Amino acid sequence: MIASRDLKIRVGREERELHVRIFRPEAVGGIWTCAYEIDWPEGVKRSQATGLDSIQTLTSVFLMIGEELYTSSYHKAGAFIFSEGLTGYGFPVPPHLRPALIGHDAEFL
Repeated sequence: MIASRDLKIRVGREERELHVRIFRPEAVGGIWTCAYEIDWPEGVKRSQATGLDSIQTLTSVFLMIGEELYTSSYHKAGAFIFSEGLTGYGFPVPPHLRPALIGHDAEFL
């Protein structure tokens, strides 16, 4: 693992941890891959991005995570908490989702 972010989700009356983990990009047969995991309350979602080099692959991973967070039912319900005093989740999104950005994400990303 090379990076992680911890969010919280309100589920009913309780807050649960939501961990996002990003793993080291690896070259596999001339293509780069980078895996990530999100610990949803329903279970861990594992996925990966590919790219021409490690930078492109990491960029894709950040966008994919942002898209997953911002299109989730938890976002739609306003159930995410990133950090006290901050709004948004700290991940960029693809251009078509930019109108969905909230708070500090809309301001800085």
